[in-house]
Amino acid sequence: MYIIIVGLGGIGRNLAKQAVEHANNVVVIDQEEARCSDVLEHFDVLAVTGNATDKTTLEEAGIERADALIATTSDDSVNLMTCWLAKKFRVQNVVSIVNQSSHSDFFKEVGVRISENPDELVASRLYYWTQNPQLQQLASIPGGTIFEIIAEQGAPIVGHEIRELKVKDFVFIAIRRSGGELIIPSGNVKIQPNDIFTVFTKKEAEDDCLRLLNKQLKKSAD
Repeated sequence: MYIIIVGLGGIGRNLAKQAVEHANNVVVIDQEEARCSDVLEHFDVLAVTGNATDKTTLEEAGIERADALIATTSDDSVNLMTCWLAKKFRVQNVVSIVNQSSHSDFFKEVGVRISENPDELVASRLYYWTQNPQLQQLASIPGGTIFEIIAEQGAPIVGHEIRELKVKDFVFIAIRRSGGELIIPSGNVKIQPNDIFTVFTKKEAEDDCLRLLNKQLKKSAD
């Protein structure tokens, strides 16, 4: 794929690294020459120093043949204008981060796939880990969250079948056991210590879901 990445902050730089590792043709755009020079030293990319809201900058980056454009700057107005121009150039896949969730609708109206407020997503994940040391958040998706949680030795539900778990507004996707065995959950599967459950829950039900699962899968304090 021919991918244009706009913005060489932490997200843009890491995106460039991943895209190159997956054998894509990558062009990066940033207004700071030092950032462009630095990324050229580390990755096999083309770099354009300039403002991505300028049509000529996008043309220099090869927008006419781009399969995808990803906007990652910290300025939503720059991201939105860049994405709008990419759509005018008929780029098939246009993606952007949105720094302020109140701006999300503007991007959606243009037809851009978005990832809302990356800082907020990181903060949410750190909070989850603080409150639930045994929980690993895997993904935050529109309307819900996918995470992993471990059944602790001595937890009330260990040794019981899955059908005995109290379930509300969440579903089990898979169970991973010691040794790497992967199980598709069914009612008669018996829960073992250190089973790792992959769970999907609705966004509005996250807190209730965690309270219910912690009560059943965590060992009670003496």
